[in-house]
Amino acid sequence: MCALAQMTLSEGATDFIDDARLTGLLREAAPDRAGVRDIIDKSLSKQPLAIEETADLLAADDPELVEEIFEAARRLKREVYGNRLVLFAPLYIGNHCVNECAYCGFRRSNRDVIRRTLNETELRQQVAALENHGHKRLILVFGEHPRYDADFIARCVLTVYGVRVGHGSIRRVNINAAPLDHDGYRLVKEAGIGTYQVFHETYHHETYARVHPAHTRKGDYLYRLDALSRAMEAGVDDVGIGALFGLYDWRFEVLGLVSHALHLQERYGVGPHTISFPRLRPASGIDPPREHLVDDHAFKRLIAILRLSVPYTGMILTARERPELRREVMAFGVSQIDAGSRIEIGGYTEAGDAQCMEREQFELGDIRSLDTVMRELMTDGYIPSFCTACYRLGRTGEHFMEFAIPGFIKRFCTPNALSTLDEFLADYATNETRAVGRKLVEAEIARMDEGKLKTQLLDRLRRIETTDERDLFF
Repeated sequence: MCALAQMTLSEGATDFIDDARLTGLLREAAPDRAGVRDIIDKSLSKQPLAIEETADLLAADDPELVEEIFEAARRLKREVYGNRLVLFAPLYIGNHCVNECAYCGFRRSNRDVIRRTLNETELRQQVAALENHGHKRLILVFGEHPRYDADFIARCVLTVYGVRVGHGSIRRVNINAAPLDHDGYRLVKEAGIGTYQVFHETYHHETYARVHPAHTRKGDYLYRLDALSRAMEAGVDDVGIGALFGLYDWRFEVLGLVSHALHLQERYGVGPHTISFPRLRPASGIDPPREHLVDDHAFKRLIAILRLSVPYTGMILTARERPELRREVMAFGVSQIDAGSRIEIGGYTEAGDAQCMEREQFELGDIRSLDTVMRELMTDGYIPSFCTACYRLGRTGEHFMEFAIPGFIKRFCTPNALSTLDEFLADYATNETRAVGRKLVEAEIARMDEGKLKTQLLDRLRRIETTDERDLFF
């Protein structure tokens, strides 16, 4: 059995979360309306907000100001990302774990959970099932255990990329796994990963210590906080951060996330590629803390404020949430969602319509099919996208600055999104979804300016619909 990564730190590692400062900011008096509106205007000019400015937005709880924050988030989403939404699916590889996280169904002492690790044949079967539904982008999820070392993760990534079923292929594999050392990150980078996610869960030191026992790997606050700094130093230029909302005051966690994003930006010249904001959910065999559960209104506020604070960072809304809430908050700045998700080990081939709590880390709120979610998105005017062009052409990390390039969305993002959508419609969609999709594609093309780009896109769509050509991108 392979050993866990050595607990080395990045060069100049530092604990940049100052609990007293962040708590003090949250206790300050709310700014006047003019001050809040000045901050909103700064964000709408696509400038990242300072911690103090984010705290001011968090303090603005007047209903009229809250609605202005919501509307600003909607506007910023439209201006930076257009009407595209990127789709992916999670694929759980193994749930063995050495940690004792108080909120997690995979915790070491949980005797209710069914432990399992997919072997190579089972992994291929899961990927084939996902491809048969139209997925192109996956995130592989691993417990923290010696068997899930960097070499194992890299081999899983290569296996996933090697599965081809019909027109299906996985074009981007992201990772959600334990922190690695520098050599480990280099190894998984060589395997062709996209984003490496490490969620800090809670940035509040006392709470972190309470839910992550000191005798466990995850109990080392600084080692985990420093995880993505090591990744950056090792050449992984796309990283994802996140907090589990419900462990501590949601406002503090927002400040923690923004502090983390600013730290990476200041130190490495590029902030996180994505921010995730999952809420605490029920799980088999655990009794999670309930003091700081986040209600729907606060959840909407935190999403909108995060969008205004980090205008250019991708934001991920997961299937933990109910369909009706997901539909509402997507407009607040969400750029990626998962769909057709199953988080049981082996769930894409073995699970039925009901969830099996003993086989999953937590309960999902939305287990609708990919086809159903796609149809709803298109009905609401979104372009569901599986595009991976930027990553494969080297437009990553500090180069992945689509917001700074005039016309980027018009020239690259929308045409590539329409191409990947057309693939789904041609190969996987039900008749009802295909009809909705064709109507959306026609409307988007009608809005495009006449010229070479439109002519090229029309030719690519024709080839997708009449030949076996796929993966055509600008």
